[in-house]
Amino acid sequence: MSAQSKEELLAEAVRLREQGCLEEAREHLLALATRFPEDAEVAYDTAAVHDRLGLESEAVPYYERCLSGTGLSDEVRRGALLGLGSTYRVLGRYTDAVDTLRLGVSQYPDDGALQTFLAMALFNTEDHHEAMQILLRLLATTSQDPHVQQYRRPIEQYSRDLSETM
Repeated sequence: MSAQSKEELLAEAVRLREQGCLEEAREHLLALATRFPEDAEVAYDTAAVHDRLGLESEAVPYYERCLSGTGLSDEVRRGALLGLGSTYRVLGRYTDAVDTLRLGVSQYPDDGALQTFLAMALFNTEDHHEAMQILLRLLATTSQDPHVQQYRRPIEQYSRDLSETM
């Protein structure tokens, strides 16, 4: 690596990733992760590029390293929790996915993406009832569809207990 700063090297790797040069970005990030093994942001970007390349198994240790680090911005922490949870799910590690995504939802309760991925992981663990609760609540509170909004109250009520009849 050249005498460039970590920030410059990371910015270059991110630029490559954003331009679609994923394998080149991966090479840069792997070198950075070796050089800065304790850097949570480098670990996050390294995990993300592996995910984008479909290398989920290789992404996991970088997500885990990122989340064990300190000084993460909320944006990076949120992304790492979602990325790791989603990656666990893709790998069939459903319990790990649920645990990670529950942690994410507990820390960022207004994040609809975390809630959605948690619902998918719950579906995979056959907790269909809770998965539907989450999705119905999310639909009722975030949809701009006028027809959904017309029935927002009953949808929210069913989200609490779908087996209930009105």
